[in-house]
Amino acid sequence: MNKAGKIISINPPFAIPGGEVLIVCEDFKMNLDGDYGCFFDGKKARLVGASANRILAIVPDGLTKTDTEVFLESEGDRSESKRFIVGQKLASDMHIVANPAVDPEDDSIILTRSGSRGQQLPVTLFRLEKDGFINEMSADIMNPTGVAFDKTGQLFVTARADGEVYRINHDDEALLYASELGVATGLAFDKEGILYIGDRSGVIYRVNNFGDPESFAVLEPSVSAYHLAFGKDEKLYLSAPELSSFDSIYAIDKDGYEQIFYRGLGRPQGIAFDREGNLYAAACLEGRHGIVKINSDGKKAKIFVGGMNVIGLCFTREGEMIVATNNSVYSLPIGVYGILFD
Repeated sequence: MNKAGKIISINPPFAIPGGEVLIVCEDFKMNLDGDYGCFFDGKKARLVGASANRILAIVPDGLTKTDTEVFLESEGDRSESKRFIVGQKLASDMHIVANPAVDPEDDSIILTRSGSRGQQLPVTLFRLEKDGFINEMSADIMNPTGVAFDKTGQLFVTARADGEVYRINHDDEALLYASELGVATGLAFDKEGILYIGDRSGVIYRVNNFGDPESFAVLEPSVSAYHLAFGKDEKLYLSAPELSSFDSIYAIDKDGYEQIFYRGLGRPQGIAFDREGNLYAAACLEGRHGIVKINSDGKKAKIFVGGMNVIGLCFTREGEMIVATNNSVYSLPIGVYGILFD
């Protein structure tokens, strides 16, 4: 009998390096000498737990391919391989505190090096080009937090230290658009192009075309940020991480009334929708960390991408999910398209 047994399934179906995956197997043999393991394209993974039919493994760093082969070994025997998709690192040495954003004009990705509140860094905004080159943006914004494009392709950035939002012109010049927004964090545009901004102190602001903010909704404060996204139903969805392991995603209608869309996440951060109306959240679900996929009706949720310290995500027009941790960005070619490009 093959002592390495057989891999039945790997869950979740995607991960970034450092993410935890559950491998369901059968007849896997362990021994006191430790002559066994789980491998991703030949690189040995750290095991969190192992038994004859379940293995918890940490996806190793340094994998050179997205499409990897996972196999088990025990006492010289090797199992058959299972295909598994691992995100490839696009950038590091960032400080990301909300979703990145994809430029609809050229598919470049806007990233931040935000810094601690009140800290002025020499460069805080970056543009990751499709060829992998990272350009420093000259816009001088302290503590850039949320980034988003409007329907005309203009980039907007919140600055949480000063409670402001800036419009970035094509010369990368930062122009003040609105102020007095509390601790301005997440932002999103509705179908009509109206801007909404989350003040983590507890207020959602609606900003008209003249840059004048008005209170749209009031919720409980967050310990870190308000993250916003509009769904296909034109409701504004919001995550506001607290200290609980049972946080909620809220849905807010056009009149500013909120209801709970889904409850049961640990510290939900950035959120985004796909074209089918499913919501994806950087969060923890039942003790497992990464990107959680929530069905459009809010009744079912599952870990979709395994990963630690995940802050946000966005989708490209090529079906990639861009996953951002607090310091790095990864690409996952999973064939999911965001609602932004409908």
